[in-house]
Amino acid sequence: MVRLSLPRAVAHPVRLLPLTFLVLVFVGTLLLLLPFARTGQENPSFMAAFFTSTSAVTVTGLATVDTATYWTPVGQGIILALVEIGGLGIVALATLLGVFIGGRLGLRTRLVAQADFHVPTLGEVRPLFARIVATMLLFQLVTWIVLTLRLRGEYFDTWGQSLWHGLFYAVMAFNNAGFALESDSLVGYAGDGLIIIPISIAVFVGAMGFPVLAELRTRWRTPARWTIHTRLTVWGSLGLLVVAVVMFMAVEWTNDDTLGQLPFWHRVITGVEAGVMPRSGGFNSFDWGAVRPESLDVATVMMFIGGGSASTAGGIKVTTFLLLAYVIMAELRGDPDVTVGRRSISAATIRQALTIALLAVMLVITSTWLVLTMTGLGYGAVLFECTSAFATVGLSTGITPDLPWNAQLVLIVLMFVGRVGTITAASAFVVRSRVRRYTLPEERPIIG
Repeated sequence: MVRLSLPRAVAHPVRLLPLTFLVLVFVGTLLLLLPFARTGQENPSFMAAFFTSTSAVTVTGLATVDTATYWTPVGQGIILALVEIGGLGIVALATLLGVFIGGRLGLRTRLVAQADFHVPTLGEVRPLFARIVATMLLFQLVTWIVLTLRLRGEYFDTWGQSLWHGLFYAVMAFNNAGFALESDSLVGYAGDGLIIIPISIAVFVGAMGFPVLAELRTRWRTPARWTIHTRLTVWGSLGLLVVAVVMFMAVEWTNDDTLGQLPFWHRVITGVEAGVMPRSGGFNSFDWGAVRPESLDVATVMMFIGGGSASTAGGIKVTTFLLLAYVIMAELRGDPDVTVGRRSISAATIRQALTIALLAVMLVITSTWLVLTMTGLGYGAVLFECTSAFATVGLSTGITPDLPWNAQLVLIVLMFVGRVGTITAASAFVVRSRVRRYTLPEERPIIG
């Protein structure tokens, strides 16, 4: 009985999704432990490889070691491959292999892909996957070309270096992973609009979500025909971007450690970057440890909200945040239903949004408390780091490399749960739906 029930339990779509990510994390760890993956002759650090692999698979970008100097080009290539697979989704990779080898998708593969892609019906899995691959490769190719030309013309003497750096940053940007081939991330490119802006655009587009990009591909000229999900994601993302940019520039404009000493247009470019990257990008051309507390607070909130659903971004997602805002508005106005545009939102969707948000709050607060007890660091920096890990952002105030191993484990758990989704993680071991055939008497406890 045990031998029969175990495969069935593991094969359930809700459980298989996080388990496949977990397998890739350990495969990546083993690859990074190989001698040719790292520089130097010292014994390999399991925690460094484990943390880096988790960060890459979950497309986060947090690192305990310097990516530019600790890993060889082979090791950096492994990180790039893990990010690409993690961003596209392991299920998507399996789907691709299944299509090419067998020509069709099995029911179980489609069920798991449906959960990974957030697709409402099974029939949409295969066509959506084809559009996902095409969109992903197209944006990465365009970003790669733009970055390579700029790097070759201004920063590197050889096409080889330019091509490698351009490819690395194009993949990292679209997948919203903040790994960099320079020890100071993008500080060496600060104010360079031909580097910062293409990377920021790739990060922003990658955080929109594959279903949104697939719909925009055919309906971008007719916003009136967009689905509610696309409307919430597009307009919500643009609105949050404007708020983040304006607030960051207003606070940091006179801060000599961030924007204060830069030329005018460099300040504007850096301000745009600072508005985009907390959405899940993870790159930085300035020191986030030097920003004022107000900016750190805004960035923490933006990281917690995150990007679009079924994207490479983390957080509770823009749609979750905006749906909760509509719930509040409906309650304040006394409306019996929650409506968005000319559509009503089901009670099940509202419950799911509330569950995701509350689980995320609980997870981030608990993790912050644990890291505080393990390190004694300041509350603001620890909260920023834990939120960055949970939202798979990759931004850091610089404390990650100095954290003890147990605090690093907390961040590893945060990155993993943030990537597979709070609902998926919580439901992984509760896969049976309960159908109650009776209703209980209703009672209203006092609220507020």
